[in-house]
Amino acid sequence: MPNARVLIDGPSELVFDYSFPDELPVRPGCRVRVPLRNRDATGTVLSTAAAEDLGFATRPLHSLIDPEPLLTPELLELARWIAQYYGSSMESVIRSLLPESVRSEEHSAKSQKMVRLLKTPLPDILESLGKKAPKQQLILTRLLRESDHKILLAELGKGASASVKALEKAGLVAVQEEAIRREPDADSQEQVIESQPLALNPEQAQALSVVRDLIDTPGKPLLLLGVTGSGKTEVYLQAARYALDQGKTVLVLVPEISLTPQTVRRFKARFAALIDQVAVLHSHLSQGERFDEWHRIRSGKARIVIGARSAVFAPLPDLGLILVDEEHDNSYKQDTTPRYHGRDVAVLRAHIEKCAVVLGSATPSLETFHHCQEGKYLLQRLNQRADSHSMPLVRVIDMRLEQQKQKNSNTIFSDKLRQALELRLERGEQSILFLNRRGFARSLQCPACGHACQCPHCAIALTYHRTDERLMCHICGYQSIVPRKCPECKDPSIALQGYGTQKVEEVLAKLIPKARVARIDADAMRKKNTLRDMLNAFRSKKIDILIGTQMIAKGLHFPNVTLVGILNADIGLHVPDFRASERTFQLITQVAGRAGRGELEGEVIVQTSTPHAPAIQFARRHDFDGFSEQELEFRREFQFPPYGRCAVLTVRSTHERRAEFTLQTLHRRLLENMPPHMNISEPLPSPLIRSHGQFRFQITLRCPQARPLTNHVQAVLNRTPLPEDVIATFDMDAINFT
Repeated sequence: MPNARVLIDGPSELVFDYSFPDELPVRPGCRVRVPLRNRDATGTVLSTAAAEDLGFATRPLHSLIDPEPLLTPELLELARWIAQYYGSSMESVIRSLLPESVRSEEHSAKSQKMVRLLKTPLPDILESLGKKAPKQQLILTRLLRESDHKILLAELGKGASASVKALEKAGLVAVQEEAIRREPDADSQEQVIESQPLALNPEQAQALSVVRDLIDTPGKPLLLLGVTGSGKTEVYLQAARYALDQGKTVLVLVPEISLTPQTVRRFKARFAALIDQVAVLHSHLSQGERFDEWHRIRSGKARIVIGARSAVFAPLPDLGLILVDEEHDNSYKQDTTPRYHGRDVAVLRAHIEKCAVVLGSATPSLETFHHCQEGKYLLQRLNQRADSHSMPLVRVIDMRLEQQKQKNSNTIFSDKLRQALELRLERGEQSILFLNRRGFARSLQCPACGHACQCPHCAIALTYHRTDERLMCHICGYQSIVPRKCPECKDPSIALQGYGTQKVEEVLAKLIPKARVARIDADAMRKKNTLRDMLNAFRSKKIDILIGTQMIAKGLHFPNVTLVGILNADIGLHVPDFRASERTFQLITQVAGRAGRGELEGEVIVQTSTPHAPAIQFARRHDFDGFSEQELEFRREFQFPPYGRCAVLTVRSTHERRAEFTLQTLHRRLLENMPPHMNISEPLPSPLIRSHGQFRFQITLRCPQARPLTNHVQAVLNRTPLPEDVIATFDMDAINFT
């Protein structure tokens, strides 16, 4: 009998061979039920082989869970690449490809009983029923009124079952089970208004022509580098239409789940006739919603899939186009095992499935831009805004001078920004204020002894949240009450330091009381659909000033916004990360791009204590080429990406000394038989040395190629037994160094 290699579901990387009869259609990617010791287990078939003598007896697998493979050969190839490149277990990768709702047998399609009219009753029958069985007559009358002559049994009310059975016996109706789609936006009251393709300017038309050629004849990945407001989305929409017309399917990736509703709305409006063929995939869906969407995609009922990074594994047949919007965004990097990068996986999937892939951004990552310079990627630019308006004017305010002028070291609003906000309010225009820090105050500190309230589980100060009247840790979620006096010296003058979005909201309400102010951050958006409702209210001009964190930094289009204020713009500039300058430039440019996207001119006011920082000055001039040239020269000097690969090996444990000793042991073994040109740092405490109650130590590794680095680290980890309470994690192409 043939053999099947099966990956068993579970935390362990268990792979066993099982035999199966020739008549059983077992193929790679199938889900099967197998014997495992004295119990049954489920698993995924990785490969099959003809009958051969393995040197041991194989047990027969029990049955197929699904006769058709859930994973295509292309997705299995992608899974193997991810496991090898990122040094992850195959089981963890399969878990990403097959969500829990799909793997678990606890979830299934939802159905309800539907009453369907089989034949139109004659008038005399209805008249007769009106005298003998008025309930039956009422049911028939309701069915006749329905356009499709069917209605849910539950909608007929209590006591209707007997009447329906009588009508069913008479051959007038039939009761059938019908599957019901659990739609992610089913509770949305928003109506989709069909949109028509817009006229393209020459740059957009050229970009669309290149994408169409790639759909017809797949080749290199394409970077669509367009300034904010240049009409990249319109190119996406028309390219998607072309792919659908060729009988292909389309995958659209967005970096943040918060951007998904807006993108879905745009695609549904453009493809109103195909609205049921648009599916959504992201981690905020319920298990039932994800089950239904995943199977709609697999069956071909959904031809357009929109979602965050995990949607890159959507089982789309006949894939023709992958669109990666805001490709530079760090949210595409998975922070748990397998630590894949959604953008890079999308590029590889396009290569495996031979389809077009378009990476879009106003501020592309330097890795992607360098690929264009090397000729590995194609580059298409959109240098002008689609509405032919100029880019917003950016003013940089030195807050050191502002604090001296106002004689207040805690100044939040400069005079220039306050006056600009008041002016927009008088004109009936809208403003956005961006601050990448939530909460009310950064910390609670004693001026007498310097003590700051710290999280007991993490090496970080607790942030004060006024709405909850709590001190909170933004790493592990720990909360505590606010002390009335210093816990150390008992001084009652303990005071708040710094500010977050909550304080900005409170100060603004006092500064401009007439303004209707709203706040968007993780604290305010805890309830489902709150973000969608807030953005809809802002779009309909029910809000004058919107305050937010990174959730409002990119992808949003509000034509009436003419002012953007960036508070504390250098908040992420002084961190131990070689990408800090790049992230600051991207963030300022993206936020600034929310202004002046309609008929009205836009203005951006950047408040900073380091106004001469290159990232801020290049962003002020919207000069990506100048910034990239300077930053790439710095990267080349130190062999940082894109001129090499960078990875982080982190060891963590509740015992500080044990974690440190384990990493030192791994470091010594990594130095043995190192690949050529590999560079390994000394074992050091992580910048955030304690997180979630665990002490963390790390090594940074660099190498010209990724595979030798991954193979070397995995070989050392495999032959080094770790203490029971010590965990080692390897992050290839690391984004987070804290």
